[in-house]
Amino acid sequence: MVKITRVYTGGGDGGESSLVDGSRRSKGDPRFEVVGLCDEFNSLLGTVLMEINRLRPHEDGGQRTGVRRVQAVVSPALSRTQHEIFDLGAELACPPDALPEYMALISETQADVLVEEMDAWLASLAPLTSFILPSGDPPVALMHVARSAVRRLERAVVRLMEHEGPGAVRPLVLAYVNRLSDWLFVMGRWTGLQLQSDEALWVPLGKRAAEGGVAGRIRQMQANDDDLASL
Repeated sequence: MVKITRVYTGGGDGGESSLVDGSRRSKGDPRFEVVGLCDEFNSLLGTVLMEINRLRPHEDGGQRTGVRRVQAVVSPALSRTQHEIFDLGAELACPPDALPEYMALISETQADVLVEEMDAWLASLAPLTSFILPSGDPPVALMHVARSAVRRLERAVVRLMEHEGPGAVRPLVLAYVNRLSDWLFVMGRWTGLQLQSDEALWVPLGKRAAEGGVAGRIRQMQANDDDLASL
């Protein structure tokens, strides 16, 4: 049972902190970097969950059945993953050879669930004909932010392995983190489909029409404002 009576200790005022095994390291150590990125990613998942749960199931036009579907599927998936990321952060806060015996670790089961969910979502999605630009309804746009953040976590895990050696992290950890970004991408597509929001497809530069920017539109708006002010 975890019992926290106060948050501040003063132990990190000098730029060091303790790992799970009690050893002290600089807060700039690559291991603390991955732990911090787990925390950051988890916070982003919480923000996505907030946006999902605040979607309104009714509009002026009637009931939005897609909202109910998204909340019934995506909310518990995100909540489950938040717990798993906390587990992951605790594991990464200690070298593998010093992990406490009581600590339960992410297993192939959790990684397989991500794949199973992706396959279920993909069954109702049309194949992509281009890359997708990060956009859409608030929860979908935030899923893009979260998937890019977990790629940053993945790169930090690789750097940790390069710094401490291949045994610094269990291979399954890297595989699990790698799947999370794809999981969020597919989740975002499925969520957008349920919310009936269009995907913004990337158009390569060579296929886009010449673009002169919006300066002319800005000047026209200013001219209209000036005309109204002179009346």
